[in-house]
Amino acid sequence: MTTAEAPAAPAKASPYFEETVLWVKHWTDRLFSFAITRPDSFRFRSGEFVMIGLPGEDGGKPVLRAYSIASPAWAETIEFLSIKVQDGPLTSRLQHIQPGDTVLMGKKPTGTLVLDAVRPGKRLFLFGTGTGLAPFLSVARDPDAYARFGQVIVAHGVREVSELAYRDLFTAEIFDDPLVGDEARAQLVYYPTVTREPFERQGRFPDLITSGRIFRDLGLAEERFNPEEDRIMLCGSMPFIKDMAALIESHGLKEGSNAEPGDFVLERAFVG
Repeated sequence: MTTAEAPAAPAKASPYFEETVLWVKHWTDRLFSFAITRPDSFRFRSGEFVMIGLPGEDGGKPVLRAYSIASPAWAETIEFLSIKVQDGPLTSRLQHIQPGDTVLMGKKPTGTLVLDAVRPGKRLFLFGTGTGLAPFLSVARDPDAYARFGQVIVAHGVREVSELAYRDLFTAEIFDDPLVGDEARAQLVYYPTVTREPFERQGRFPDLITSGRIFRDLGLAEERFNPEEDRIMLCGSMPFIKDMAALIESHGLKEGSNAEPGDFVLERAFVG
């Protein structure tokens, strides 16, 4: 009499999609963008982030980091904007990817830089520094942003002019977008600023707000945020987020969340 073999244990489902790199664009020696294929089952809200990474070297564990999705929720591909850190555990390798390579992507997007987390208003300010522009590349190409707000202001702060990634998108290309082109032409304002080189506008956002310049540049009557009309999203470095949040709260705006929409939101996943 033989003993029946025990059934094999079912294979454990991977927590990651394995997607193919479609294109890579290097903006500077510190900044690049790339796009990967989108799984049919992957759903997200414009402005959310997801875990992105590469298979481990020599069979080791995968290396992953949280990345804001730069493409809008309706896009057929998934796009990201990344820094290059030469000795970084992930970006030291990620910056060298080529079309056809495999990138890992988590299956559960999340985040607070979404339209549902802010109350209705007249103006939506999207403040991003460096790669903090990424979630706003998504939000600013979402038709819902223009349906909910009369004006959408994309404010991008960088150190050098060459780091104004996607400048052409916001000054020209978006106006030909079949979904939001007409709305963007009437409602979108692109507000770039540079801190370390001569440019048409220089200075840090907290300074431009405190001095009132940003409000004058936008032709607003008051040189401060209006809690009844202004809604704000923030993404950038920890010092930037903390300084901006304190400044915005001093103008009477209250922080919101997915559970309780408010006047402004920030992405705590990148703040720590």
